[in-house]
Amino acid sequence: MVELTAGQRQVTDDLDQLLAILPPPLGYSLTDHPQREELLEIVLDLGRLPEARFMQSTQYLAETPVSREMLQYAVARVGEFSGDNRAGIERTLHRISALRNRQGTIIGLTCRVGRAVFGTIGMIRDLVESGQSILLLGRPGVGKTTALREMARVLADDLRKRVVIIDTSNEIAGDGDIPHPAIGRARRMQVARPELQHQVMIEAVENHMPQVIVIDEIGTELEALAARTIAERGVQLIGTAHGNQIENLIKNPTLADLVGGIQSVTLGDEEARRRGTQKSVLERKAPPTFQIAVEMLERDRWVVHLDVAESVDLLLRGRVPSPELRTVAENGTVVVTHPAPEPSPQRSEWPPANVRSSWRDSGQMQPLGEPLRDRANFAQLLEATLDAPTVGPNGEELPLHIFPYAVSRHHLEQAIHTLHLPVVITRDIDQADVILTLRSHLKGESKLRHLAHIHHLPVHSIKANSMAQIVRGLRHLLGMEDTSPTDTADLSLFSPSGSNDELEALEEARLAVEEIVLPKGQAVELLPRSANIRRMQHELIEHYQLTACSFGEEPNRRLRIYPSRPH
Repeated sequence: MVELTAGQRQVTDDLDQLLAILPPPLGYSLTDHPQREELLEIVLDLGRLPEARFMQSTQYLAETPVSREMLQYAVARVGEFSGDNRAGIERTLHRISALRNRQGTIIGLTCRVGRAVFGTIGMIRDLVESGQSILLLGRPGVGKTTALREMARVLADDLRKRVVIIDTSNEIAGDGDIPHPAIGRARRMQVARPELQHQVMIEAVENHMPQVIVIDEIGTELEALAARTIAERGVQLIGTAHGNQIENLIKNPTLADLVGGIQSVTLGDEEARRRGTQKSVLERKAPPTFQIAVEMLERDRWVVHLDVAESVDLLLRGRVPSPELRTVAENGTVVVTHPAPEPSPQRSEWPPANVRSSWRDSGQMQPLGEPLRDRANFAQLLEATLDAPTVGPNGEELPLHIFPYAVSRHHLEQAIHTLHLPVVITRDIDQADVILTLRSHLKGESKLRHLAHIHHLPVHSIKANSMAQIVRGLRHLLGMEDTSPTDTADLSLFSPSGSNDELEALEEARLAVEEIVLPKGQAVELLPRSANIRRMQHELIEHYQLTACSFGEEPNRRLRIYPSRPH
């Protein structure tokens, strides 16, 4: 299949097969309908006029109310209804849901059109390829199941992974024993009854050795626990859950475990004063089951939380996280922005106003009006220590071929390009010289260890997906001496766009570190910046192996850099 961009999509709907189950007059009225491609569902309720619901309108299909004979005509042409009152049409993605009276007789049908849309995940394809678990959130009808189906196909066909779909209602792979071609090489496990979904999830891991499990509608506590068990076994999870935003999961005690679980913690007096909060606070209980969460606001407008743990921690402290907003431009390209979060009136500021004392408050830190200093950049330092080697530390020929596992490909490419490193990123493990992964994945990743053993590859781990950690990992793999924290960083590494605002903010942080924090051991407050620029400053500060905290209310939220970790 031709690879599609975010703006290029192919749709397969098998609509004629759905219309064939309707009584002939109703099916004929939709065969050549001008809005056929926008049809969402057909509603047949006993004693009422039949309706066709489109994206923007609703129309009656006949002037005669629906009779029992019409309902029976449709029911006889679909598969058997399962315990959740859903049925399908074999080898299609259509869903027929039944309304029953108290005696169990069907008195209404909702015939929902199922479409396979190829190219829906162009906005987050880089995340799908990262190997991290992804949770999709959004209102009904926004396209969660469609995106889930496409992710399964991409992972199975393009990335050649072993993918198993837990298809409780046959919505992902269609009705019947033979799955719909839209899932590609992925395998599908059907669920006899909805309440058994969690058991089938565990069975899939134990019996079929998947690298990826795809789950639609995680809705019970048992299913959330099963998802955590699967994640702890090193299997990538792709799933959906009930809720529109991460906040919905935090407030839902049944599903809170998906984002780490919530517990009440009592702080000491000193810590409560430091945070400016009450002594009893809510905190995250464990690492999230899903590392990435995607809030599907509209079909072409998604909010991406790249670090669910950080977003949940901020929300529990009354702050607003700063996720990515991904949209599709008119030319089909993906546009990634970091909109400034709206201030929350309930957020507490730390440190409190009455105890604030800092270098910036004393007037010593002023906005930069002079041009950036022309100093030796980080790339030159790397080249000096590298001294143009022709072999790697283990005797392998350069360039070094790296197979990233759950490591940000974007950060890797930026570091390699900016620092001119003799490194090539490969998706074919057979061509790799080494596997680069996160330390958290290596701890319980028996499959990763098995993969490395089969291909006789060394595994190198880094602590986090930050630019500083990735640069250190690359330096170590190339056998280069580690730089001192005082070595000047290349600001272009931490500024994706290279805009003047970003470079000025990074230069401000660099000057504060090199002229105050490191030589004098003093904490420094920086000028207020947007959330996106603060994130860049955080990564730069990590390069110097220091710690910084954000505090204050927007638009005056800013960083404080510490000479060591605050106690």
